[in-house]
Amino acid sequence: MHYFDLIKLSYRTVISHKLRSSLTALGLVIGIAAVIILTSIGRGIHHYVLAEFTQFGTHLVAVFPGKTTTLGLSGATISTVRPLTVADAVSIAKLDNIIAVLPLVQGNARIEAGKKQRRSTVLGVGSAVPEVWKINIANGRFLPAGEQVNPRAFAVLGHKLAQELFAHTSPLGQRIRIGSDRFRVLGVMEKKGQMLGFDMDDTIYIPTVKALELFDRQGVMEIDVLYNSNTSVNSIERSIKRLLIARHGGEDFSLITQDQMLKSMDSILNILTLAVGALGGISLMVGSVGILTIMTIAVSERISEIGLLRALGADQGTVFKLFLAEALVLSFAGGCMGVLFGILIVQIIGYVLPALPVQLAWVYILAAFVVSVLIGLIAGVIPAMKAARLSPLEALRAE
Repeated sequence: MHYFDLIKLSYRTVISHKLRSSLTALGLVIGIAAVIILTSIGRGIHHYVLAEFTQFGTHLVAVFPGKTTTLGLSGATISTVRPLTVADAVSIAKLDNIIAVLPLVQGNARIEAGKKQRRSTVLGVGSAVPEVWKINIANGRFLPAGEQVNPRAFAVLGHKLAQELFAHTSPLGQRIRIGSDRFRVLGVMEKKGQMLGFDMDDTIYIPTVKALELFDRQGVMEIDVLYNSNTSVNSIERSIKRLLIARHGGEDFSLITQDQMLKSMDSILNILTLAVGALGGISLMVGSVGILTIMTIAVSERISEIGLLRALGADQGTVFKLFLAEALVLSFAGGCMGVLFGILIVQIIGYVLPALPVQLAWVYILAAFVVSVLIGLIAGVIPAMKAARLSPLEALRAE
C-alpha cells in the first residue's frame, strides 16, 4: 500500500468516527493550549521584569556597603567595617569615564502639606537622578548640584504624591513638612509608574545629607554609578575598587553591575518559564493516555476489519502502518487545533487583561507541537502492534 493511500485511508477512518476522534484529540488540544498559555505568561513576565530593570539604563554599577553580594535597589549594611558615605560618592565621581554618581538613602516618613498628610517613601538622592535613573522633571526643577556638605531643605515630589497633597494647586514653592523638618518644593517628577512593585510616583526626593539626618544614618545604602558607554565595565569596576579600598583600608563593599543583575534575572526567569511549561506538559501526558486508550479500544472494535484486510493480502506491516498512521493523524490534527486555540486564548488574554504581560514563546509552541506528534507516534505503537499480530482466521471468525 502506498503511503498516500495509507494516509488517505487513515484520514477517512478518523473522519468516520467524528465523536471518538474529537474526544481523543481534545486531550492534546487542551494540553498544547495549556503549554502555550502558561509559557506566554512566563515569557511576558520575563520581558516585563527585564524591561523594568533596564528602564533605569544599562551602563550602571551599584556599590553596596558590606562584602556580601546583594541585588536590588537598596543594599543592607551587615557587618560593614566602614559605611559608604557621600564623600565616597564624590570621590567616585572624579574618576575617569564616570558620567554621574548617585548616593541613595531610602526610608519612610510622614509628609504634611497644609491640612493634608500621608506617609510616603522618602529617597535621599543627589542631583543626578534625572540622568542616572532616566526620570524627567514634569514641572519646576530637580535638586541643585554641589550641595553635598550643607544642602538646603529642598524637595521634589513624585507625580502621584503631588496630586494627592496639592490636587489641582501647583506645589512649586510650597512648604511641606517631612517628619519634623520643613522643606520647600522645587519640582514634580513626570509619571513613571511602578518598578517591580515599587511605586516611583508615590515618592519624595530630598538631598542625601538631609535624608541621613532625617533617618539618623551614618552612611548611604547604595551608590549608583553611571559610566561612559564606550568604556568597559571591568575597567570601571577596577577603578572603583582601587579607590574605595584606598579610602576604606580594605574591600568592605560589593559591586553589582547592571549586566550581572540582568543575567541573574534572565536565568531565574528562564527557569520559571520552563517550569510553567512543564506544568502544561502534564496535560499533554494526559492526552497521550487518551490516544493510547482510544486506539486500543479501536483495535478491539475493528477485529473483523483487520481480518478482512489480512485476507485480502495485507501483511502485518501494512496493518501496523495503518493503525499507526491513524494515531499520527489524530495527534497532528490535535496539535494544529491546540496551537491555534492556544494562540487565540493568549490574544484574548492580552486584549481583556492588558496589565498582564503575555508574549508568545514560539520555541515552546514548536516544542509542544512536536511533542504532540511524538505522543501520537508512541501511543499508537502498542495498539498498532496488537492489530498487526492478529491472526486472519481468528479475526474473521470474530465476525
